[in-house]
Amino acid sequence: MSLDKHGKAAIRAVTSTDVARMAGVSQSAVSRAFSPDASISARTKQKVLAAAASLGYRPNRIPAIMLSGRSYMVGVVIGGLENPFYATALERLAVALRESGLQVLLVHVDDALTLDSALDQLLSYRIDAVVTSLAIGSKSVARALSQLRIPVVCFNSSLVGPWISTVNSNNHAAGLVAARLMARRGVTHPVWLAGPVRNTASRARGEGFCHGLREAGMPVADLTRLQGDDTYDSGYEAVIDLWKRNIRPDGIFSSNDMMACGVIDALRERMGLLCPRDAVIVGYDNIPQAAWRSFDLTSFDQHTEQMVTRAMDLLDEALGAKDTPLSRTHVVDAQLIERGSTACSE
Repeated sequence: MSLDKHGKAAIRAVTSTDVARMAGVSQSAVSRAFSPDASISARTKQKVLAAAASLGYRPNRIPAIMLSGRSYMVGVVIGGLENPFYATALERLAVALRESGLQVLLVHVDDALTLDSALDQLLSYRIDAVVTSLAIGSKSVARALSQLRIPVVCFNSSLVGPWISTVNSNNHAAGLVAARLMARRGVTHPVWLAGPVRNTASRARGEGFCHGLREAGMPVADLTRLQGDDTYDSGYEAVIDLWKRNIRPDGIFSSNDMMACGVIDALRERMGLLCPRDAVIVGYDNIPQAAWRSFDLTSFDQHTEQMVTRAMDLLDEALGAKDTPLSRTHVVDAQLIERGSTACSE
């Protein structure tokens, strides 16, 4: 028994040698038992795992990483968690990765839109891949990510490249559906509330909305365009801007639900307008708050679970391709969830 500098018995960490001795196998068999792709009989692996559990052994992954070149660790870049859509996507991504036998390394960025600012952090770790619900914001960052030579899977990114794939909501098609809905409700003074300029998903939704208005015979010149930042407060402030400009809307399509919730409150509190009696409101993301009675918001569901499933499919394909750079784009149709904010008023 060894003693520490205070003369007390030192607790020795359990090693693979201890496990091998208890299981009656070689030390290399212990290593193979904890390597996902290693060749080992089921009986020997069971003996090793039982001995490890009895001794409380946890394998040191560093030697395996150095030998195989794989860490089985995936960098998950997170940001914008004040928006429930991103929080939901993060939870489902983490669960899916863990079920696939991969370790999750969380990398937080302040930017709620893109993973650009995470580049330096990602370069500091030995990770096998990057998965994120954020988008790539610039071509220079896309090139830098490609140079990592590891799979990168994003959500709603218009920029891809070698090693980079994306799962996108069908944003343009959803914009079309929103415009057609407003045309059916008799809207004559539509408003488009966009997200940040760099938000490519928002731009696609706006383009689809304009396309749908033209298709319905509504002059796009009559469309009022506002800019928000994807927050509740910016939606509220957008309505105050309408009020100051003496614009009375009867239909608003918001790029996301957070802003749409701010719109509904501001219409009622600042302009005395109620949904759907005076104006119909459509949001995007179908966050839990959309179903609250105080909002009862019609919204587009991006089917986060389906997007995560497609992202994991892309990741599995890319990891299986090893040194071959893959780039894929998978599109998931958003579903319109109609609630009271667009109900036919009597």
